[in-house]
Amino acid sequence: MSNLSKNIPLGIVKFFTMLKLRPLEWFLVQFILYILLWLSSDYIATLISVIFIVVFAAILLVAGISELVEPSRVPRSYYFFMVVSILAPLLAGALFLLITGGDLIWLKTPFSN
Repeated sequence: MSNLSKNIPLGIVKFFTMLKLRPLEWFLVQFILYILLWLSSDYIATLISVIFIVVFAAILLVAGISELVEPSRVPRSYYFFMVVSILAPLLAGALFLLITGGDLIWLKTPFSN
């Protein structure tokens, strides 16, 4: 049992390991969570989206390079999950900017009319 499993109640670990979501379902779950984040705070959403996109892209790049060097038995679903984890915040942010016309509250200068 991993260290992560020791700190989290066993029912939660079993629940998430038993979930067999397809990439489209993962995308929809993430997309909805990112949209809710964008609606609650565009500043926090911008930070989290940029950080997650960069982190997942870097992990995907390293995994792709290592797969080319030495093929492994990593399932294709891993790569689909990584791509979906890059696209979900990107598209949620794009949709939010499209709806608001690119008007982010945190980009406005303070005390201006």
